Amino acid sequence: MSKYALGIDFGTLSARALVADIHTGREAGEAVMDYPHGVMDKALPDGTPLPPDWALQHPADYLDCLRVIVPEALARAGVDPADVVGVGVDATTCTLIPVDQAGTPLCLLPGYAGEKHAYAKLWKHHAAQSQADRMTEAARARGEAFLARYGGRISSEWLFPKVWQTLEEAPALYEKTARFVDAADWIVFQLTGREARSSCLAGYKALWSKEDGYPSEDYFRALDPRLTHVVRDKLPGEVHSVCGRAGQLTEAGARLTGLLPGTAVAVGSSDAHVAPPAAGVTRPGQLLMILGTSTVHLTLGDESRPVPGICGVVEDGVVPGLFAYEAGQCCVGDHFDWFVKNLAPEAYAREAEARGIGLHALLTEKAARLAPGESGLLALDWWNGNRSVLVDADLTGLILGLTLTTRPEEIYRALIEATAYGTRLILENFEAHGVAAGSLVACGGIARKNPFLMGLYADVLGREIRVARSAQTSALGAAMLGAVAAGRAAGGWDTIAEAAARMGGLREEVYRPHPAAHAVYDRLYAEYARLHDWFGRGGDDVMKRLKALKRAAR
Repeated sequence: MSKYALGIDFGTLSARALVADIHTGREAGEAVMDYPHGVMDKALPDGTPLPPDWALQHPADYLDCLRVIVPEALARAGVDPADVVGVGVDATTCTLIPVDQAGTPLCLLPGYAGEKHAYAKLWKHHAAQSQADRMTEAARARGEAFLARYGGRISSEWLFPKVWQTLEEAPALYEKTARFVDAADWIVFQLTGREARSSCLAGYKALWSKEDGYPSEDYFRALDPRLTHVVRDKLPGEVHSVCGRAGQLTEAGARLTGLLPGTAVAVGSSDAHVAPPAAGVTRPGQLLMILGTSTVHLTLGDESRPVPGICGVVEDGVVPGLFAYEAGQCCVGDHFDWFVKNLAPEAYAREAEARGIGLHALLTEKAARLAPGESGLLALDWWNGNRSVLVDADLTGLILGLTLTTRPEEIYRALIEATAYGTRLILENFEAHGVAAGSLVACGGIARKNPFLMGLYADVLGREIRVARSAQTSALGAAMLGAVAAGRAAGGWDTIAEAAARMGGLREEVYRPHPAAHAVYDRLYAEYARLHDWFGRGGDDVMKRLKALKRAAR
């Protein structure tokens, strides 16, 4: 009789449960549910307005999704809960939840519904940029060794800037907070009744390392005396290996999911960092691009090297025994969606409706008819700031070359090209600092659904690109962690490498660059790199001045 693992993937807009056969990787059933509150970036549920650069979620949405998607995925798979040997959980990160001593998010307590700091700060909450900048400055001034692991800059997307922002703007709420917990760790706690902080989440988002632990109390004291004991007081507990077992389903966790009490539950992980094994990326020199609302670039190596502008290098961050390097772009699918929702003409919407296709499909079709360079446009992909290699959320988007004859599909193509240029810059930055990234694999909905984009990426990068077999790479990767948490004795696997060999894999097609297109894109990329450095490295800070005026006007 087949045995199964369940992967639960909490993304930016929705949660997904996937039931996978442990021995073949066959995806037997899945279910997805949008978060009832979505992404809160304009107002809280009670109407309290939010300032610019805020992005929150409601933790109750995660539990509501669990109640629906796990039983539904099991039903669609026709799988008996008794045949599920392990569960893995991943979530966007750093999505930070302040909780009380019992683990209840503060936004669920009486009197806190209108307090913005009581909710989960989503990964793309960028309102802690000031705190991130001051953390970087202090680390540089003190010669803190940990800074080199994170490319020389601390991001506003990470844990400690968000914690410090809470302390500075809502000190009473900070005092009320017993612990700050990343979303995946909190969900695992709901399932197991046991807090097991993930080495992946701590390593990439909380400045923790296997060798040194968290930064010193002296560093936090230099930032703000009130932060001196932040690790001891607000991040208690042991950090657990990402390929380890957090515990087992409690009676409450079983009622929440419809699974059986005692089912093994893996340590939580990031939605990006569970994906490489599902795509067969388990060896040094391979790089995975997880293409979604944002893009994460992950590559593996045998040693730790300092690479400017990356998001981090963490030992055992993805595969035990290897160092996993992360970089990324914080606006990719969001980039294209912004254009379609806000700037696509009504005539295009009517045409798409008449043909029975979506606006994205129509614009992609029209953009594909253009030759490289034909639009005369060049864009910078900073609509949501820059994650790598500048690590600056205060940068903004730019389109150059617009005229009265510019068509919508030309802008749409320029936005796609901009994300490809950003990826190329990231790859070249890795390789310039001794981190190999020669074998490219892509995953995510965009990678599977948009052959035009994948071909354009191959042309811009000048490299072949393979695509992961699974359409739900993160959920499948989470299921693999569940299989490893169970162990071979219970019908799972003892290592993530074993799970990857049996459950992961690639599709047959290969996207190869066209020499003529690549030659044109070499010239366009050179112009992109000039704009990137001019606006991103201090040639002109007009983007930041405009953003400051925007904040003041609101």
